[in-house]
Amino acid sequence: PTAASIWKIAPALATGCTIVLKPSEEASLTPLLIARLMQEAGVPDGVVNIVTGTGAEAGARLAEHPDVNKIVFTGSTLTGQAIARAGVTNLKRVSLELGGKSPIIVCRDADIDKAVPIAAMA
Repeated sequence: PTAASIWKIAPALATGCTIVLKPSEEASLTPLLIARLMQEAGVPDGVVNIVTGTGAEAGARLAEHPDVNKIVFTGSTLTGQAIARAGVTNLKRVSLELGGKSPIIVCRDADIDKAVPIAAMA
């Protein structure tokens, strides 16, 4: 959840934009902590916003909201299709990362004892 949140927050802030992040309902605590730390570090109120809830309710409302200009989503293909439809309807820019796999190649001369835990954590 940390990397996924930072990968969404950092580009928005780097380009001078505010962000509303709706994390997975299964991993909401980490983004809330990141937002609190950013606020403590001096990021103004309203720049980094976290909305918790289900994708069907909170996510759908965000995707349809007229003040949301861009949607970036990482998750299932089915949910991505719904987000893409909402984006088309409202002429939003949409970036989707769907159902990806993380292949790893272990060469013949690799140290298997080192490769296995790295592959397991990928």
